[in-house]
Amino acid sequence: MNFLLFTFTKSNLTVQEKQMDQLISEHTLPLTSMIFPQSFESLALQIKEKSPTIIGAVCDGLSAEFYAAQPQLSPLNAGAEAITKLLSETLNIPVLTAEESASADDLEQAFKEKKEQLCWNLDYFGYTPGKEEYSVESLLTIGNGFMGLRGTTPEMSLSKDHYPATYIAGLYNEEKSEVAGQIVENEDFVNTPNNQYISVQVEGSNEWLTLEHSKLNALHRNLNLKNGLFTAHMLIEDSQQHQLEITALKIVNMAKMNNYSIKYMIKPINFSKKIIVKTMTDGSVYNFNVERYRNLTAKHFHITELAADQNKTSITVQTNQSKIDVQQTSAIMGDFFTANEVTNTVNEETIEQTMTFYAEQDVQYTLEKHVQVTTSIAEQSFKQPSPLATSFDIEFAESTKAWESLWEKSDIQVSGDLMSQKLLRIHTYHLLVSASPFSNNELDVSVTARGLHGEAYRGHIFWDEIFILPFYILHFPQTAKQLLMYRYNRLGKAKENAIESNYEGAMFPWQSGLDGSEDTQKLHLNPLNGEWGEDHSILQRHVSLAIAYNVWIYWNNTGDDLFIKEYGAEMLLEIANFWRSAATFDKETGRYFIDKVMGPDEFHEAYPDSTESGLKNNAYTNLMVVWLFEEIETILSLLNTQEQAKLFTKTGITQENLEKMKDIRKHLGIEINEDGIIAQYEGYFDLKEIDWEQAKATYGNIYRMDRILKAEGQSPDDYKVAKQADTLMLFYNLNKEKIDEILDELGYELPADYLEKNLLYYLNRTSHGSTLSRIVHAQLAEEVKFHDLSWKLYQEALYSDYQDIQGGTTAEGIHTGVMAATIYVTLTTYAGIDIKKEQLSIKPNLPEHWTEMTFNLSRKGIDYQLTVNKTAVQVTASKDTVLTINDQPYPLHGKETQTINY
Repeated sequence: MNFLLFTFTKSNLTVQEKQMDQLISEHTLPLTSMIFPQSFESLALQIKEKSPTIIGAVCDGLSAEFYAAQPQLSPLNAGAEAITKLLSETLNIPVLTAEESASADDLEQAFKEKKEQLCWNLDYFGYTPGKEEYSVESLLTIGNGFMGLRGTTPEMSLSKDHYPATYIAGLYNEEKSEVAGQIVENEDFVNTPNNQYISVQVEGSNEWLTLEHSKLNALHRNLNLKNGLFTAHMLIEDSQQHQLEITALKIVNMAKMNNYSIKYMIKPINFSKKIIVKTMTDGSVYNFNVERYRNLTAKHFHITELAADQNKTSITVQTNQSKIDVQQTSAIMGDFFTANEVTNTVNEETIEQTMTFYAEQDVQYTLEKHVQVTTSIAEQSFKQPSPLATSFDIEFAESTKAWESLWEKSDIQVSGDLMSQKLLRIHTYHLLVSASPFSNNELDVSVTARGLHGEAYRGHIFWDEIFILPFYILHFPQTAKQLLMYRYNRLGKAKENAIESNYEGAMFPWQSGLDGSEDTQKLHLNPLNGEWGEDHSILQRHVSLAIAYNVWIYWNNTGDDLFIKEYGAEMLLEIANFWRSAATFDKETGRYFIDKVMGPDEFHEAYPDSTESGLKNNAYTNLMVVWLFEEIETILSLLNTQEQAKLFTKTGITQENLEKMKDIRKHLGIEINEDGIIAQYEGYFDLKEIDWEQAKATYGNIYRMDRILKAEGQSPDDYKVAKQADTLMLFYNLNKEKIDEILDELGYELPADYLEKNLLYYLNRTSHGSTLSRIVHAQLAEEVKFHDLSWKLYQEALYSDYQDIQGGTTAEGIHTGVMAATIYVTLTTYAGIDIKKEQLSIKPNLPEHWTEMTFNLSRKGIDYQLTVNKTAVQVTASKDTVLTINDQPYPLHGKETQTINY
């Protein structure tokens, strides 16, 4: 076993490669003007180049002499634990601190244990107020599908430095604001009252301890992904040099949707004095998470009841426009006070509860706060909520058991890659926080684009569902069905939306919130120039195709014919009827066209110099329409004559409509050039090219090339530039064989290598302004065997939120779409499962340095446990079935583990 030993002096880092006690090699790296984290990342990359196959490392202690020589390094933010964590993540190996190494009886076992710990835990050391802190809070969010609590410490209150928030799934309110001289209405995801606040004041001081004003000597925040436990441990000092050790534990009970609990522990380090502890029920909060929204109306509720009695408080609020009631009830208890010793102060918008006691030096005192959150949109639990908690430990045990059952179904285990393993678990965790089988069965909601983690996109539901739903379909099909019902329950509104825009059928909104109305903003702020411009993204009508695809992929993987008969067929037929009404026949070309739309790209809203928004014959839209019209026949075949007649009566669909769909299916137009490049939309090839090298040299970060061009007085409509995959999204949704069939039916002939050509063509013109862009391209790159490119893009997508690669967007909430998509691509592209065919099939395709992958999935009522390595598939199915491996069918016997070599 070879490992590394890092020894920091004031001016050098000595790196020794050892095999037990034997020195294999040694080299020294100079330390000059060290900056955290950049300098340490650079060091790690140099080390990685020299020692690529090491299984672990030990970081010797960092002395006061080291920090004296590097005054720009803060022991708070760049302490030994933070540096060890960074080295571990950059080197992709477990790195032990000197203390961990010294206490280990077996170093190899210590490395294994540290690796396991790293793969299940999210750790942050120190405190950097502002946008970076906001991002940390998003990633440390805890929740259960019903509510989400951002990862703040109890001492934090709403400010530009940090942002505690309590979000409830489906809680929206609409308010009017004045923007650029216009009155606009926006529906927002509401930040509800904050019951998390707890702070301390020591006798002889008039200050409450806060992270921004007190002296913070240490702060470590940890999120245990396995059980959803948030822990904050700090050493803090007030202006009178009173030092305290404070530990806060926080959970949202996964088993009981309405409950969250905090355990707050206080230990005086250098004094024995009276301490006042204050906790608040704060109804003065408002929406403040997204900087560009802060000039808009931010207060979305009013207080209808505020009450306190001994150790209990209650606050009820109602949203101003949507009239949704939210009630929070709290109870506090502890080992240093009784209920009748609590002093309650009820103010206009807050309740303050204080307890004063004499604290002995080095003695730990514990407060527990239990909060029950209910809302009228979850009617059953609003009327009959689960009991208010009485014990943190009991709540935690219940929640842990629920988390165990979720991980049993959804965990992906990867061998040979510490960081990919860690990030896949981070993504899985946040999806389970955003929607959960334990809560969502009572809710009429879907998964927002930013989870229950922040206020970006106003908590609306987008086409991101096309990336998100497969996670639930494969692991929690009943939850997937509930998420689809969110759309079905708004089918009536989608039909109204279509009529208002002079279409037939169902036109689902680009942004959906409470009732399925179109909630897309009319104006959009460009942060580069501070100007508001018109927003035409409402024209992304392809959201309806995403909904249709999700209905189909759910049915294809569950075999839930009853869902199709009761809900799915109606949705698909109404969506198909919308697209029938959107298609126009052109006598000159002999083909139909669809205009007044935008594709997934989003940078292109109109033709150059056009006074009207919208584009014609977007390839993604048109080919997905053809796919839908084909699938309509399959879906209708599931219904008997009587069921079909009932459906046609309900929807008003006629045989003439169906015949028209068949005709459109064979004659819908797209534009293809002589090289076999499918035009993103008609006229795309006439646009100008961008000098990408010049743009990178000028701006560095060119992800949002649309904003850059607009700030320069130009328009992205004039250029061949894409935010994300548009035409190429077809190959994410459908197998190439299916697209070949569609193109053939339409009468288009393309060269055999057209996918490779299209990938390279569009990849060279894509700025990756969406985190979803890289993961779609990663899948396609692997399909054409560009393995290195696929891996690079996949890794960038995996790290996109964890490293906040878009420069602050994670502060506004995690990206549920890319988190779900990375899991999907791991299973479909690298494990090689194909869920688009009638029968489950697998073509293992592990990345070069992954040795094995283990995962579970559910398909058509059969639970599968699969382990894939480079030569074999080990599989256990819950029932007799057939699994196709590399195009060869293998019969499986129920509950019997079989190993199949390939």
